[in-house]
Amino acid sequence: MQILLKWLLNACAVIIGAYIITGVTIDTFWAALWVALFLGLINVTLKPVLLILTLPINILTLGLFTFIINAALIMLVSSVIKGFHVSGFWTAILFGIILSLVGYVLNKIFSTK
Repeated sequence: MQILLKWLLNACAVIIGAYIITGVTIDTFWAALWVALFLGLINVTLKPVLLILTLPINILTLGLFTFIINAALIMLVSSVIKGFHVSGFWTAILFGIILSLVGYVLNKIFSTK
């Protein structure tokens, strides 16, 4: 039940982020659910590998290269999921930041702990 709640909250965060940023479009709520699911799976599987592979540059940039990795993963999701479009790389960086902030706020509001 907790996983379903987090999935729905992440989908809502995707919709809110797309509403805030003009370069991000999402067609339907189902597309937002797929984006949240696919982005979550990528963040669990692919992102740790990328962070380890780019550890030297991440250390040199004091962790700021993580924003580049997040934007690349968002662009990957945008290319895979129909109904979700990100207009550019800088838009993806901004969307990643907004998605993190909105997701954090929603998880704090609807936390069941």
